[in-house]
Amino acid sequence: MGLELNGKLWIELNGTRLIGPGRVELLERIRECGSIRQAAIQMSMSYRQAWQMIEDMNARLDSPVVVSQRGGKGGGNAIVTEKGLQVIAEFKLFYTKFQQFLEKNTLAIKL
Repeated sequence: MGLELNGKLWIELNGTRLIGPGRVELLERIRECGSIRQAAIQMSMSYRQAWQMIEDMNARLDSPVVVSQRGGKGGGNAIVTEKGLQVIAEFKLFYTKFQQFLEKNTLAIKL
């Protein structure tokens, strides 16, 4: 029988999703390219959607995950803050533990 456990992991604040795989990927891509717009393009997402995700995390956490400067002569940029790096690291740790839990407990299913 091919039974296995499966699930999705996200972190909620006051009953509303705050951090999940998509937001963590967005933060990682911003860190790599220094641009919210470029990160959004890489993820096939609108700039507006990416910006709303960042604004939501910045507003709901105790400090911003991304700070940005508008374009100008040299163009704009975005920087993932220490808080943003912490969000990435902690989510990845939880995700790894979650996957290990699923694998371990899949072996225990006896239906």
